[in-house]
Amino acid sequence: MFKIQFFLKIVTCFKFLLYFCKLKIQNFCIYSLLMNILNIILSSSRTVFTPQWLAMTCEEKERQSLRRSLIYYAKKGALLNPRKGIYTKPAYNEQEMACALLKPSYISLEYVLARAGVTFQYSSDITCISYQNRIIEVDKRSYVFRQINPKIWMNMAGIEQHDNIAIATPERAFLDMLYLSSGQCYFDNLHPLKKNLIRQILPVYNSQILTKRVETLLNL
Repeated sequence: MFKIQFFLKIVTCFKFLLYFCKLKIQNFCIYSLLMNILNIILSSSRTVFTPQWLAMTCEEKERQSLRRSLIYYAKKGALLNPRKGIYTKPAYNEQEMACALLKPSYISLEYVLARAGVTFQYSSDITCISYQNRIIEVDKRSYVFRQINPKIWMNMAGIEQHDNIAIATPERAFLDMLYLSSGQCYFDNLHPLKKNLIRQILPVYNSQILTKRVETLLNL
């Protein structure tokens, strides 16, 4: 009887040890997946991420724990979650944020013109062209989206693409501004604009009224 009890104790201890080892392996695997996802984020040149983009860069087994990983690292402070469905590095590029908030969209209008020296009025708002009119607040900054004819924003003439940032050239932003404001806008300095580029982009708008406005302003 004593031998049987001793044997049963050994079996019980072995089962417990086996369970403990299995639990450790599972935890190690989960930790490895978490670290791999964080490494993908930190090694990327991007600073703004969506779960959809991350899912395309992960293996199948990592996709299953992707949401849990993002929530975990956001709670730890390794990532930020400034808006539902968007995660960022602790320091992120606001231009990337603008293009991630609404897709498709590109940065244009006052934001581009002010930085090109065409207008002198400063604003912290980041102005964009997209498929709807909307203002989105993120980290006390306003992202202002203006709606335009889809045939226009789908044409990439005068729009530069840098990784996940799409931004208009000053010439494209100038034409967007004139088109959307029906000419009711003011430009402080037209010298930075390249007339030859404006001529190339102008047909995108297919507007005789816009063409006449441009010709009058720039003496084309």
